[in-house]
Amino acid sequence: MTLTDTGPLVGIIDADDKHYAACAAQLPRLEAPMVTPWPCFTEAMYLLGASLGHSGQDDLWKLVDNGSLVIHESSIAERMRMRELMAKYKDTPMDLADASLVAAAEVLGVRRIFTVDSDFVVYRLLGKQSFEIVP
Repeated sequence: MTLTDTGPLVGIIDADDKHYAACAAQLPRLEAPMVTPWPCFTEAMYLLGASLGHSGQDDLWKLVDNGSLVIHESSIAERMRMRELMAKYKDTPMDLADASLVAAAEVLGVRRIFTVDSDFVVYRLLGKQSFEIVP
């Protein structure tokens, strides 16, 4: 599985997105499936709606339908962890989508993340391990 942020979800669907080429090039190299928490899925759905309308949003749903993308359901403990992380990284600042990715990574035991967000260079898993960032 590959933990996946909002940017690549938009980047692999919207050919006009500035990250399209880099994100599309990574797809064959990713460990399937891509996994994303609801906050990132929601954010991607909004951004694709703004840029491509319903067709872009439907393309995102198709990734879920065909199993390429799995939506991670956050537990109560993860939601509590998100709040802690947002407080810890308030000077960055960390938004809910980023916090949900860090909490999911900790629970799923993964370090590899598909993202175009440079903040993941700063974030640490359980306060110690750095992320392996793709691309």
